[in-house]
Amino acid sequence: MQTTPDQLPSLPAPIAGYFAHEKTSPAAVARCFTDDAVVVDERREHRGRAAIEAWNAAANSKYKFTTTLLAVEFDGPRTTVRANIAGNFPGSPVELRFRFTLAGGLITRLEIAP
Repeated sequence: MQTTPDQLPSLPAPIAGYFAHEKTSPAAVARCFTDDAVVVDERREHRGRAAIEAWNAAANSKYKFTTTLLAVEFDGPRTTVRANIAGNFPGSPVELRFRFTLAGGLITRLEIAP
C-alpha cells in the first residue's frame, strides 16, 4: 500500500520512534533497533546498536537537517518511507528512501538511499 503526505498512516512504533528521535537522541534511535541490526547509509554499513548510535550522533553533529515524510509503502516486514531531507549538506534538498525491515517489534535493517 502506498500513501501520500496528506494521508500518511500510522507508522509502526520503532519507525515512528526513529523519526521522532533522529535529530535529538542517538541513544533513543539505537533503542529502535535489534542488538545486531544493520544500517546502510552513504554506502557504509553500521552494525549493532552502539555503531548505530555513533552513526546517528555523527550525522547530527555534522549536519543540521529537517525530514519531511512524503509517502509510506508497506510490504510484509518491510516498510519504505520516502522523505525529503533538507539541510546544510551538499545537494540539499534530497529525496531519500528509508527501507526498514522489522522483526519482533524492532528494526533489523535500514537502508537509506535515493
